[in-house]
Amino acid sequence: MGKVSPSVDSVRGFQVAGVPAGLKKDGALDFSLVVSEVDCAAAGVFTRNKVKAAPVLLDMQRLEENPKSIRAVATNTISANACTGALGLKNARATANLVADALSIVAEQVLVMSTGVIGTHLPMDKIAHGVELASANLGSDWRAAAAGIMTTDTRPKLGSIAVETDDGAYTIAGMVKGAGMIAPNMATMLSVIVTDAELQLPNLQSALTAAAQQSYNRIVVDGDTSTNDTVLLLANGMSGVALSSEAELAAFQDALNALTRFLAQEVVRDGEGVTKFITLNIVNAESEADAEKIGGTIGASVLTKSAFYGSDANWGRIVAAAGRADTSFDPDSTSLWLAEGESGASDAPGLEIFSGGMPTDYREEDAAAIMAEPSITFTLDCGIGDGGATIWTCDISHEYISINGDYRS
Repeated sequence: MGKVSPSVDSVRGFQVAGVPAGLKKDGALDFSLVVSEVDCAAAGVFTRNKVKAAPVLLDMQRLEENPKSIRAVATNTISANACTGALGLKNARATANLVADALSIVAEQVLVMSTGVIGTHLPMDKIAHGVELASANLGSDWRAAAAGIMTTDTRPKLGSIAVETDDGAYTIAGMVKGAGMIAPNMATMLSVIVTDAELQLPNLQSALTAAAQQSYNRIVVDGDTSTNDTVLLLANGMSGVALSSEAELAAFQDALNALTRFLAQEVVRDGEGVTKFITLNIVNAESEADAEKIGGTIGASVLTKSAFYGSDANWGRIVAAAGRADTSFDPDSTSLWLAEGESGASDAPGLEIFSGGMPTDYREEDAAAIMAEPSITFTLDCGIGDGGATIWTCDISHEYISINGDYRS
């Protein structure tokens, strides 16, 4: 298996486009299409928010009824088409109908995604213009397609990975948008992943569910879970490589995990107003689920995120957040370590700053020097079990308030 590349050259049988439909006032790219030349097996994971946007409801229905012949994914910005009632569902279906007509396929083969302001209806005249432009400009410009789904993102986020097998090579590629309203249980993020490998539908869905759990479900920017979160995985089999054996499926899972981790981390790095990338390794918790809860609580804490921004090694905020995570936790059994850079749970943990319910005798200037770095790793050893999880989060800055204080303006 190769390394993840931060770009996409091409994936056999797939074409994409990102175009300016007129949704954004500045004429930026704001509408995207991903299209397969042949039918795809398709899988999806969606927001756990009880308030689900019209495109989420439509896609969930279509993947339940028609998961083996999906051909296209259309994404619009500016309007989330959430909390829009019957008209919102009508407009989501109308978007799919427009794409189907442009591509000479049937509407049930089209999935739709939306991102933007909640409670606003789709401007269908502009959506129609976007479909017309995008369908006429399909090609291999994945960067444009990734730019076409951005809202407060500062840059397109995309990646790919190639896998060699005895029967040939296949590619997995994808793009993601997201910068704010990001919390475990996915985030305000939309992601389309495609592969030219052939997989049976149950294997495709289980692979996506597992990959999302260790990537998209382990990132935090601000602790909010969106109404529109969607990750789609399409497989068209055009590489000629069919994956069915246990070893083949395991290799696909490893590659998909690597790609989704890369894309998820890109979301955090591009978080609204972010100045620091934080890795939280939670080890020796009572269970993996407990470790996830502890890491998610720390990562979403405004107090801890403010300390990250101020380069303050305020271990008290981290320990206090861990203690309110509604899990088994004993501060007297806990140690907290601090290191510069991005470290894994098995790496040297760095500078110990808390142990046995008390601060250690570390030098404050040593901790402050680490906290001044743009990438920092905290390792929290709970000392009560063998559960572990890694959460990726960030600081919170004045810029985050500026962006979200007038988001609808």
